[in-house]
Amino acid sequence: MVAGADISPREAEVLELVGAHLSNAEIGARLYISVRTVESHVSSLLRKLEAPDRRALARRAPEPSGAGPSHPAPVLPTSLTSFVGRESERAELTELIKAHRQVTATGPGGVGKTRLALAVAAEAAGEYADGVWFVDLVPVTDPGMIATAVAGALGLGEQPGRDMTASVVGALADRQALLVLDNCEHVVDGVALFLGRLLAACPRVTVLATSRARLMVPFERVYPVPPLSLAADGGSDAVALFMERAAAAGRPADLLRRDRIASVCERLDGMALAIELAAARYPTLGLDGITAALSHPLRMLTGGSRADERHRSVRAALDWSHALLEPADRALLRRVSVFAASFTAAAAAEVTGAEEGMVADVLARLAEQSLLVVTATPDGTEYRALETIRQYGTERLAEAGELAGARSRHLRWCLERAAGLAVAGPDWRARFDLVADDLRAALVWAADRPERSADACELARHLAELSFTRNLVGESQRHFEQAAELATDPAVTASMLRQAAAVAGCRTAGDDMYRLHLAAADAARRSGDSVGAAADLATAATVAFRFSTTFVRLPSGEEALELVAEARERAGDDPVAQAAVALAEAAVLADAFGAAQGPPGNAVPETTAYAERAVELARRTGDPLAESAALDALTGAQSWAGDTFATAATARRRITILSSMPISPAGTHELIDALGIATEAALGAGDVRDASRWARRLAGHPSLAEVGHRATCRLLMVDALVGDVDEVLTGGVRFLDAWQRAGSPSRSLLRPAAAAVAMIHDLRDDHAARREWREVLDRLGATPEHTFGYGAVFDSMVLLHRGRASEALLRMAPEPEQVWKWVTWIWHHWYVALRAEAAVLAGSPGACDRLAEARTIVAGNPVAGAIVERARALFDDDRERLLATVDAFDAAGCRYQSARTLVLAGGDHAARGAAVLAGLGFAPMAPPVRPAAP
Repeated sequence: MVAGADISPREAEVLELVGAHLSNAEIGARLYISVRTVESHVSSLLRKLEAPDRRALARRAPEPSGAGPSHPAPVLPTSLTSFVGRESERAELTELIKAHRQVTATGPGGVGKTRLALAVAAEAAGEYADGVWFVDLVPVTDPGMIATAVAGALGLGEQPGRDMTASVVGALADRQALLVLDNCEHVVDGVALFLGRLLAACPRVTVLATSRARLMVPFERVYPVPPLSLAADGGSDAVALFMERAAAAGRPADLLRRDRIASVCERLDGMALAIELAAARYPTLGLDGITAALSHPLRMLTGGSRADERHRSVRAALDWSHALLEPADRALLRRVSVFAASFTAAAAAEVTGAEEGMVADVLARLAEQSLLVVTATPDGTEYRALETIRQYGTERLAEAGELAGARSRHLRWCLERAAGLAVAGPDWRARFDLVADDLRAALVWAADRPERSADACELARHLAELSFTRNLVGESQRHFEQAAELATDPAVTASMLRQAAAVAGCRTAGDDMYRLHLAAADAARRSGDSVGAAADLATAATVAFRFSTTFVRLPSGEEALELVAEARERAGDDPVAQAAVALAEAAVLADAFGAAQGPPGNAVPETTAYAERAVELARRTGDPLAESAALDALTGAQSWAGDTFATAATARRRITILSSMPISPAGTHELIDALGIATEAALGAGDVRDASRWARRLAGHPSLAEVGHRATCRLLMVDALVGDVDEVLTGGVRFLDAWQRAGSPSRSLLRPAAAAVAMIHDLRDDHAARREWREVLDRLGATPEHTFGYGAVFDSMVLLHRGRASEALLRMAPEPEQVWKWVTWIWHHWYVALRAEAAVLAGSPGACDRLAEARTIVAGNPVAGAIVERARALFDDDRERLLATVDAFDAAGCRYQSARTLVLAGGDHAARGAAVLAGLGFAPMAPPVRPAAP
């Protein structure tokens, strides 16, 4: 707890996680609260602790218990100086943002656009229920990174399967918010494209942009920010600003000299930046010295348009300030202009080649003269050049013939920082965030220079790897592809494209995976690597079948067969290529053969044979990823064969193989898939404790922190089936919030989870919540799996709970072999066991035969076996055997089924079971309708 602050326990938890550099979405996932609630807590903490921004707030946090990804905090920056005048401009701009959804405040650099926008945003904050968010675009050098900058301000991460713009749009779709985009002029095209998508999909979002030039979009309302008023009387904003800043510098201006001050401001064209620079020199130069210093530059600025004069007047002020510097100060000011973000004296010394002690002294002088912004941090003092001054310094670099040299030194510094970050460490995320904008800026510069292609390729690779580990998967894929384009060696190109494909897999972007593997094959061919090309072609074919649900346009079977044929021809006797081809055959050829045969056989022997050969060849390569992928094919073959326990064992083998591997795109993609399959396989085999363990590990995976619906979907299935109501209710909130923020995607993976939550609400008699989740299920779409698989299981559990056994039996009327494809895998044993119980309770003539068949099928499944034994005891009216299944359910971890058994036992046991059910949060069970005696 922070001393002296009235902080609630929940706020204390949030503060600790802010200190651990977690984003709002990650904090919400960790504490099982909504992102909006996290935002409210963060805002409250900023106010209570009087912190200007999230970075300062993190410094007030106690030592965190863990580390996690971070993002910049979504708050308006706190101005260190007062905002002077501009009452009419504030009123006009405030009215404009009320009437128009996108307003651009335009004007030359130094006119005061940012300060005016911040003042208007602060005053208008109460009009926007979901807040006002400030996004500084100064560090953004790539027009394609606009959405990433906005996402960082909002505390968002990318959603798998969608670009960053779509993620931001999904997050703001139902928000009433004001977004301030500052300094758009250098990325106008990117901002225009971003705003087009944002405003079309977010009807209650308003955007206030600042830019030196209008954005040229059809929905834009332009507000030209005028210079400060220049009248010499008390109404002059320019004079008021000069006097306020002069007093702050230590020498209040003489009120009797207002006319002369007004004259200086007029010669500066009322430009706020120029006036502030002049006022900062007032204590040492006085008005006479300022007038003398400005006379020569201003004589040069007499022609051109008013806009050009304003632009040149700011340049004149900077020229004048620059002329007053010592030569060493001038040199350092221009040389540090290569930094895109904050930098330390040590960093400046490395990039400029000067001695650190001298650099620190010069930086302090530049900060005193308002040419650099200085910030104290726990790691030392940081400096930042305002954008106008940074651009001015860059021009001076070019004039001095030093630009290429300075950029080259900055590039080397960035390469060293990136390599050091790759070594990692406990605070690497925070260190990456500090230098990320510089790494990106250096890459943009180097990528356009052929002589720097090798360095650019290396930096792109580093950025790709770092951004992946930082969970910026869209940026990671883009940089891997960029590294591939920059590489001069086609073998390196192929390697980078394979990495990009793996990242695309983590994003559930099947089309990209397929495209990138084909491109890698082309690069491998160019390099003379025939076996590498074979592996890439085979992997592309495998991806089209193994991850078919992630595609927008799925390649045809004929196309995949052609890839397999070429891969087989190129593979020769290389073991790695042969393993890849075998896996493709297990996916493509087995599927094609099975389709020709049709159900129910589905060519099970052929499918299994292909998969077993793939596993054996992959094992010989010694590559854990290849073996895991082949085991996935074997898992599918075993499930189709109805071998539930072998399926679970194979899935567990994948987890064992992958768990000790270092973090990589391919490893992460494979592990996430393996955890999901292992959860489902364990659930199908009745091992709910293992299923819960895998599902919780999946739900907590850092790569899924921003996609709670994908992270929690399998955990919801497990918790629902065992009857853990509290976990389902909590997880359901996280699932629904994340799904809606992601734009409510329709994915087959999510449907069983929605049906599971709907079942729990049904069992609680919470009709309103059930309707809400049924609507979600409807939006996700109906499938055969719902009709005959999980839907039949969940519906039957509800019907049996309500004593409607005959309806439950009708819901599961098809014999398992009639719907074999949908009740194998997870649902086969559950379907068979519940169907046998429904037959007994409904008094079906075939109940005895169904019990005998079910007992054989589910033998070895602790949960399904206990359900069948309970049904047998009910059929035989054997209470002792019936109560024995209570212990079996408890041992298996199924509290709902244990309590249900007590109710079915009747008498005092029924009262105890009803109490347990009520304690778990379920509605009372209806008495089972016993069939009439013959």
